[in-house]
Amino acid sequence: MGDRVSVLVVGAGLAGLSSAMFLAQRGVDVLLVERRSGTSPFPRAVGQNQRTMELLGFGGVADAVRACGPAATGFRVRIAASLRGPAFKEAVHDDVVADAGALSPAVWGMAGQDKAEPVLRQRAEELGAQLRFGIELVSFAEDATGLTAVLRERGGELTTEVRADYLVAADGARSGVREALGVNRHGPGGLSHNINMIFDADLSELIDHERPTLHIVRNGQVAGVFAPVDTVNGRHLFSTSYDPDKGQSPADFTPGRCTELIRTLTELPELEVRIRAVQPWEMAAAVADRFRVGRVLLAGDAAKVTPPIGGFGGNTAIGDAFDLAWKLAAVLDGSAGPGLLDSYDAERRSIAERVVAESLRLRDTREFSSPGKDTEQVPEQVSEQQKAIELTLGFRYRSDAVLTEDADPADAEDPYEPTGRPGFRAPHVWLRNRDSEQVSTVDLFGRGFVLLSGVTGGFWTDAAKQVAANLGVAVRTHLIGMELTDTDGRFHPRYGIDTSGASLVRPDGVVAWRSAAAPDNPVRTLSHVLTAVLARESEGGASAPRRPKAVASE
Repeated sequence: MGDRVSVLVVGAGLAGLSSAMFLAQRGVDVLLVERRSGTSPFPRAVGQNQRTMELLGFGGVADAVRACGPAATGFRVRIAASLRGPAFKEAVHDDVVADAGALSPAVWGMAGQDKAEPVLRQRAEELGAQLRFGIELVSFAEDATGLTAVLRERGGELTTEVRADYLVAADGARSGVREALGVNRHGPGGLSHNINMIFDADLSELIDHERPTLHIVRNGQVAGVFAPVDTVNGRHLFSTSYDPDKGQSPADFTPGRCTELIRTLTELPELEVRIRAVQPWEMAAAVADRFRVGRVLLAGDAAKVTPPIGGFGGNTAIGDAFDLAWKLAAVLDGSAGPGLLDSYDAERRSIAERVVAESLRLRDTREFSSPGKDTEQVPEQVSEQQKAIELTLGFRYRSDAVLTEDADPADAEDPYEPTGRPGFRAPHVWLRNRDSEQVSTVDLFGRGFVLLSGVTGGFWTDAAKQVAANLGVAVRTHLIGMELTDTDGRFHPRYGIDTSGASLVRPDGVVAWRSAAAPDNPVRTLSHVLTAVLARESEGGASAPRRPKAVASE
């Protein structure tokens, strides 16, 4: 372990591993420490939405993560007294996947956390990140030039010190870093105490192999959630709750008791069951009051915890990681001012508030139908799908890293009808390159800033080169209608610019600013925009970058 790194990441869950990966990809010297001996053996967060797959695509691991799970052909939520019995209610969500190509070039993933984490770990190490398992953070202290962290091998006594410029706290719902900072959380807090059982059994006759199904089981003897983990090898998960106020505890869930519950929910009294793991966990809903305290940034469950319904927890953890990675990298190489990190709190905390509220709403909606009702489609199915899509693809950021052009109070929009306004995700539009290959606008993002214009906007290329040279900020320019062809005529209306206007897209694929038409002075305008978005000093006082930034025009 080196005694000096740019970023220290604490925790090797989805947030920590993806933070290390995205940071290393940007050339940042990063060290990750994790008190456990390895990655999670539990599936826990299952499924990657299109936004997450876009980000994982930027990191070069989308295909590998997708290959870890079944094909995403749709999914179903089924509420019944048992796996075998008729459904009280059922919601089929095939349209979300069927219409996916209209929203993004990315394809949904269905990998469990136990499969996704090793992919992230391998990629982070390939990119040069240092990952140390069995190492725990003892303490940390910030000063004017960085922070000092005290580490030790778990179970040992010998400690070492590491200096870092920044610390990413991805150490889970009971984050010791957050507690050490004195950051409070708001929200309902603990909702229930639960037990996850991972087990192997032959349930092939009860499993829908074509469509992943979440079974919500309720009867007089057992209540909980069942989901297949690995249908090929017969591995499954059942989660149920217990009540400490009634004297119940995780110790009650012996292998025999777990087997009894599984046989009851399957209505197979002679079923052979092999219990692989039993894990207690608490369902909770809470958001940290602050996501940034000086040189420390909270990510993933350390920043917010949410009920698993809706699948927002793991997806937003990866979203946190990408957002803080590009911003930390920009601050560390001098192309951005430290104030850019304030936008991490403003942007990601607002997302956390929204996903926690939606998860609670879904939990209340599905909590759950009473037995005895006829099978019916959940009436709010369409609105639930629409809200989920708005949260993942139609979200809006409001911060100083976005030059908002309107006072519209809406925090989301329909991604099927994108506006291209600053703060929203840059719209997906299919284009053709010079080789007649299909390319999405989304495929152009993920590295540095991208400036998109039309056939009469060639002057933007020269403006971007001049501004990039002055500020040391990489800006890639693309002229739509020149090297990339808009065969369907959708680019300009979706981005809200004419053929001489421009849209500036951040590394995370979010529109930072746009000009509907050519401004009087493109160089001055673009210089002002990047100075503001990157929290640079307005009169050229920002420090020079530590390494040269490349500029490319395509």
